[in-house]
Amino acid sequence: MLKSFILFPIVAALSVSTQAATLPGDAANGKKLHDVSCTSCHNDSVYKRQDRKIKSLAGLTEQINNCEHMTDVKLGKAQENDLVKYLNETYYKFK
Repeated sequence: MLKSFILFPIVAALSVSTQAATLPGDAANGKKLHDVSCTSCHNDSVYKRQDRKIKSLAGLTEQINNCEHMTDVKLGKAQENDLVKYLNETYYKFK
């Protein structure tokens, strides 16, 4: 009985952190969106440079919003999620 009191919080915490690490969105759709919308302004070297300005998932989302504003591209929340997921899985690897 004592073991179950100890194990339950550990298992619960692990499952929550696993769920939090899973990003919503579809990376394949994000790639298509990226190829149509983002490459008109830059290539993928901005994601690979040593002095990247994007340091977190929140920063990535903010930069996508900035790009939307500068280009007058309007993304829905699902499209934004797709793009974040694609860029994170392909280049950033934030947890």
